[in-house]
Amino acid sequence: MITITPLPPKGHYEVRMSGRIREDDYEDRLIPALDKAIEEHDRIRILTVIEDDAEFSIGAMLDDAELGMRHWKGFDRVAVVGKPGWMMRLVRGFGPVMPCPVRTFAPGQEDDARRWLQESLGAMHQTDLGDGVLHVQLVGKLDPAVMEEEERDMDAFVRANPRFRLLLDLTEFDGWQGLAALNQHFRIARNHYDLIDRAAVVGKASWQKLAARGLGHLSGAKVKHFDPDDLDAAKTWIKA
Repeated sequence: MITITPLPPKGHYEVRMSGRIREDDYEDRLIPALDKAIEEHDRIRILTVIEDDAEFSIGAMLDDAELGMRHWKGFDRVAVVGKPGWMMRLVRGFGPVMPCPVRTFAPGQEDDARRWLQESLGAMHQTDLGDGVLHVQLVGKLDPAVMEEEERDMDAFVRANPRFRLLLDLTEFDGWQGLAALNQHFRIARNHYDLIDRAAVVGKASWQKLAARGLGHLSGAKVKHFDPDDLDAAKTWIKA
């Protein structure tokens, strides 16, 4: 049996699974409900609770995989609550390749799962430092919703500054939440990298130093890496 219940805020849903889960439970209830939800909200967040007595038929498992492929970009975040077992191992195994953040929770942690669905996982702060210098700070793990909103602000800055200098602070950046966020980040970079005259990249991880070199090769701009303690020096250099 599958029940689907809307949750606050809008675009959040609870999917509760119990007993024998058959193919028609997906085809008659879950898939139509999620199709309608994604059509209404574009991207949705789901709390899935797998009760202890839930059993999945082969047809239901295939429909579950088909549902994920069909709405590859329709899920914004997914929390799964269930007891340890093969299903939860499967969720954790596929989580890193999903386009959205996916996290599992033990039975009794439904409130924690709901809070995780609503909390901010990361942030992207943009500050116009004047004279065509944009300070971009990435914090935590970015999800697609954050990047989509900030992309509009960056586009507005670029319209006012056709050529600009970039101060990119990665000191508190932990990566991306899902492939969709990573792809969106690359799209933003692709749309703007050739407009950069000079860039300062601030961070301590080795991959961030490699990213600075890659940005220099890609854009043809003068790019320099700075350690986190040298943020003021990076600001001075970017404005020079």
